[in-house]
Amino acid sequence: MAQLTAPARFDVVVIGGGATGLGVALDAAARGFSVALVESHDFAKGTSSRATKLVHGGVRYLAQGNIALVREALHERTTLLHNAPHLAQPLAFVMPSYKLLDTPFYGIGLKMYDALAGKAGLGPTEFLGRNKTLQYLPTVQAQGLKGGVKYWDGQFDDARLALVLARTAAAHGAVVVNYCAATGLLHEDGKVAGVHCEDRETGAKITLRAGCVVNATGVWVDAFRQQDGEATGRVAKPMVAPSQGVHIVVDREFLPGDHAMLVPKTADGRVLFAVPWLGKVILGTTDTPREDLAREPRPFKEEVEFILSESARYLSRAPTRADVKSVWVGLRPLVKPQDDDGGNTKGISREHTVLVSKSGLVTVTGGKWTTYRAMAEDVLDKCFDAHLLQPRKPGTTSTLRLVGAGVAVDAQRPKISDAPGLHAYGTEQPIVQTLPGGDRWLGGGVTEGMVRFAARFEYARTVEDVLARRSRLLFLDARLAATLAPAVAAILQEETGVDPQTDAFVALAQLYVTLPA
Repeated sequence: MAQLTAPARFDVVVIGGGATGLGVALDAAARGFSVALVESHDFAKGTSSRATKLVHGGVRYLAQGNIALVREALHERTTLLHNAPHLAQPLAFVMPSYKLLDTPFYGIGLKMYDALAGKAGLGPTEFLGRNKTLQYLPTVQAQGLKGGVKYWDGQFDDARLALVLARTAAAHGAVVVNYCAATGLLHEDGKVAGVHCEDRETGAKITLRAGCVVNATGVWVDAFRQQDGEATGRVAKPMVAPSQGVHIVVDREFLPGDHAMLVPKTADGRVLFAVPWLGKVILGTTDTPREDLAREPRPFKEEVEFILSESARYLSRAPTRADVKSVWVGLRPLVKPQDDDGGNTKGISREHTVLVSKSGLVTVTGGKWTTYRAMAEDVLDKCFDAHLLQPRKPGTTSTLRLVGAGVAVDAQRPKISDAPGLHAYGTEQPIVQTLPGGDRWLGGGVTEGMVRFAARFEYARTVEDVLARRSRLLFLDARLAATLAPAVAAILQEETGVDPQTDAFVALAQLYVTLPA
């Protein structure tokens, strides 16, 4: 918060420290604008740490005929793999076929996917026989298996990517602050002129003045739009229809190897993923309308049953409720059309939307992680068009290497399917290892040095910050994360002098292994 006191005026103030807000802050800072970003909780605390961990063009969007969205996402996939090789990598998927026509039907569609990717493709689509499919997916249900299709997409660590976006933005002069809540908008002469903020640790208040304010708060954007409307005497119709996505994590024994499984059409027409990630397997995901905007949304009973029952149809050993290591939920900010009744999320846009109100508040929501950079460029273009900022040099983020990426494209590229460890730090590994306790493992792929690095360089304040987002242990094995909490807390207390909120984290970890009855 102290960073915000001088100056308290910026060219751009961004509200929201998720993928979109951080992308906007980086793009603006890289162009030379003075930028401040405030986040009410921790960076990527919301939806941006709860993705399916895929950098993808969107196979299902291709099936829906949304060619433009797929083409843009495929381009951005390549950009992300280039700019953050320590956090993103290619990943092979296999679609098992249980009907003779499934292999050619899906294979032809995926060949189109390859064609749209062009030179940005990660590998050719392959038609597989039964034996090859079993080789790639050794625990897939063998009874009735006819063959399969193999194709390529990407995988990444979402929360850690958010952190390097924040740090890269800071390296370009942006002021980025977590645990600093935007409490209201400042209006002058009917125009948005800044943001009122409050430090959530100290209660200190400050007003940040800016000619351009960007509302990038994901599923919560309507709250600020309503504030803006009330202040200017206008009605802001809600634009977000939240959709809930549930992910269940189980041990790797349920799907060993480095190939993910994709079932494009389950019993009710939804998609099922089984994705190897950081030594575990992610099963998901659902797409369920949800009215409330809880910070820690919990799964509905029918969502858990759907994922487990569908997994049982396609895996030779069916995961049960007892096998669940962690279950987590993200709220997707889907943008609804003007005539939408909020009852069905399948027809609602997955594309992002940027709106500029009469008072000049810029709101961006929708989209997905893969296209965060293109979304940020679009936001800046809209700011220029609305004369909220004077146009400057074209965006440079398409070739901007993120913190830890190094120089060579493939240098230190990890296998994200492997167990967690030092690889996510990229070129900063030596720094982590030379900190006190750099070689002392606490468990779950976490060292004392990683905790100190998180406190000193990655904005970590609490045990949850470390074990949920700097390390991903809460999302991988919540019970193990809870056992590490006291050791992590002691190191954080020593580093920051701030209450690390150990009890709150232990209670949260219990929530991540509690399934609805």
